Amino acid sequence: MITSLSIKNYALIEKLTINFSKGFSTITGETGAGKSIILGAIGLVLGKRADLTSLKNKEEKCIIEAHFEISKYNLKPFFEAHDLDYENETIIRREILPSGKSRAFINDSPVNLQELQELSLFLIDIHSQQQTQELSDENVQFNIIDAIAANKELVIEYQTLLKTYKSDNTKLNTLLKKQSDSNKEQEYNTFLLNELVIAKLKSGEQETLETDFEQLNNVEIIKESIDKALAIANDEHLGVLNNLKEIKISLQKIAPFAPEYNALLERISSITIEFDDVSEELNRSSEKVMSDPEQLELISQKLQLIFNLQKKHQVKSVDELLVIQNNLENQVLELGNMEEEIAKLTKTIDQKVKSLDSLAVKINKNRLKSIPLLSEKLIAILGTLGMPNVRFKIDLNPSLVYFSNGKDELQFLFSANKGSDFGLLKKVASGGEMSRIMLAVKAILAQYSKLPTLIFDEIDTGVSGEIAIRMGEIMKQMSGEMQIFAITHLPQIAAKGDAHFKVAKSTVGDDTQSELTLLSDENRVIEIAQMLSGTTVSESALNHAKALLN
Repeated sequence: MITSLSIKNYALIEKLTINFSKGFSTITGETGAGKSIILGAIGLVLGKRADLTSLKNKEEKCIIEAHFEISKYNLKPFFEAHDLDYENETIIRREILPSGKSRAFINDSPVNLQELQELSLFLIDIHSQQQTQELSDENVQFNIIDAIAANKELVIEYQTLLKTYKSDNTKLNTLLKKQSDSNKEQEYNTFLLNELVIAKLKSGEQETLETDFEQLNNVEIIKESIDKALAIANDEHLGVLNNLKEIKISLQKIAPFAPEYNALLERISSITIEFDDVSEELNRSSEKVMSDPEQLELISQKLQLIFNLQKKHQVKSVDELLVIQNNLENQVLELGNMEEEIAKLTKTIDQKVKSLDSLAVKINKNRLKSIPLLSEKLIAILGTLGMPNVRFKIDLNPSLVYFSNGKDELQFLFSANKGSDFGLLKKVASGGEMSRIMLAVKAILAQYSKLPTLIFDEIDTGVSGEIAIRMGEIMKQMSGEMQIFAITHLPQIAAKGDAHFKVAKSTVGDDTQSELTLLSDENRVIEIAQMLSGTTVSESALNHAKALLN
């Protein structure tokens, strides 16, 4: 439960520290006095977003700090999961800086807003007038039924599974579309791949083939040129090799006479050796050069095949054709893998469907058991709130659709009077009736919820007199299970509180401030008397106030 609230530099509040007790506390004050400011401050502590308009003095930071006694609420796992220090008296602090940035702390450890919001779900439920209207929303109605049905764990398990089921379905649909698109191209891709595979292409092959083709296609001129070169080189009398030898013999005679002659001898010797080697290479080449029309034809056909494939695929090399061949092979392989993946994913989805259906059945059975209990409790409480003839018709129908919380469709129908037809809450219930129904719902949920604190923000809208007294009694009864706050304009409800706080607005010079004060017994009598009769308090109003308090 919340034990204290400290506010500094927020809205109309310059500085405020107030302590709270367990049980039932009421908060009263004139319209515009600042009750919404108190709720806003608590909202910031619970993780709502803030801006610079929250600051009273724009030059100073705003600090809101709340202390919570949480020893009875099994929250240690939450603190361990978020790596936070656990304290039985946990302190949440929110700071809004003049720059507009905000910071949040749990037991002095910095946290983000999401962590703060997650923790707040275990601490306080602030019931606003807007929530009363949301009572006609189907999701809210399901939440009420599931709370009584103890479906929380089942619904969480169902929602987790549903998320993965939807994700798998999306993947499957993507794969099926990809498979459909691939199948259209598969036949053509297979044809292209077969062409390339049959060609048995190799990297660097084209250059080798083109060289061989040039040699075989010009074998006669090559043979003739080599033989002529050999004849010139090796002629017995006029051949180059013979002449080089004669030159070498002449230089050998004069080499001893001068270094330059010796150098020339060495050079001619080197030339002779090199030319002799060239001559031998020409002989070997001459022996290799042979006419082979069949091989020439084979090479010509292979080159033509390569040229045709290059033209078809708009590339200029065999390496590029090999890349295309590899890509086509991957596409064909991918399609085969895709079929396997589709089969595997389909099987997984089928299994999840069975699990979802099983969970949905369990959720449905628990709901069906809880609906008569909910209806019975609502009728009993509302009977004490001036609605003796109220009836509820809660129809739960199984569906084939996987909704976010199961496979049920819900109709929550209501009739306030005998002989009147059932209708949807939002269409047939008045504002006062909706307030009483919501209070009845909260009273019932208090028996099933482990929530420490519940704040009612003017849940008494549209009621008065004896009904207001009954509403106050119900809230008083609820406070035996949890800490209850009621912001109210009705003296009948204000009088039921164990503690009574008043919000008041005052003007000091040019400054307007709001304050929250715990009323003494004497001041409480005066406050309730003023709520009964206005600013001028009569003796009868004081007596009436005392009677309400007693």
